[in-house]
Amino acid sequence: MSEALVAVGREWFARDSVELAPLLLGAVLAHDSEEGRVAIRLSEVEAYRGVGEDPGSHAFRGQTRRNAVMFGESAHLYAYFTYGMHTCLNVVAGHPGSSSAVLLRGGTVVEGLELARLRRPGASDRDLARGPARLAVALGVPLSASGDDLLAPPYALEVPTAPEPFESGPRTGVSGAGGGAAFPWRFWIPGEPGVSPYRRHARSDD
Repeated sequence: MSEALVAVGREWFARDSVELAPLLLGAVLAHDSEEGRVAIRLSEVEAYRGVGEDPGSHAFRGQTRRNAVMFGESAHLYAYFTYGMHTCLNVVAGHPGSSSAVLLRGGTVVEGLELARLRRPGASDRDLARGPARLAVALGVPLSASGDDLLAPPYALEVPTAPEPFESGPRTGVSGAGGGAAFPWRFWIPGEPGVSPYRRHARSDD
């Protein structure tokens, strides 16, 4: 585990999402609300590229009102609704127009544990942020936050000064042309409790 974390500027995030994704492992994302602060150490992420490059990406067919944030500045939050009930959070990568992002798939609550427990009643501490929807709930970040700047309040994002050891494999919940061995863009820290179970079924874009 990397001990040292540091705040970085927007240009640090302005790189290919497949390069950025593993560098976010071990990063700590905090969100302040009226209820208090929750911070999560990221242990699992997935990279998604943009227009015409990545069939699993929301941006594959071009810009829409829903995915417009992906076409903007890096280090902004792209939030989307899935399965008609869950919010998932992404960090926008690359330069404006590149339309790529990194999905925050899982992590461990390192600050605000009691508040996270209130938001996820009945969940074990291991499961509070283990999975993208659970992570969003534990942080207290709603769908309406899409477009927020993760480098400004109410957020704080610090990244490791040295990369974490990681493993990679096919993205979870993505099948067909956007999944499988051709897109081994899921990255995780082995042995971390916040890593979610791998699932092969197709992701819903509802």
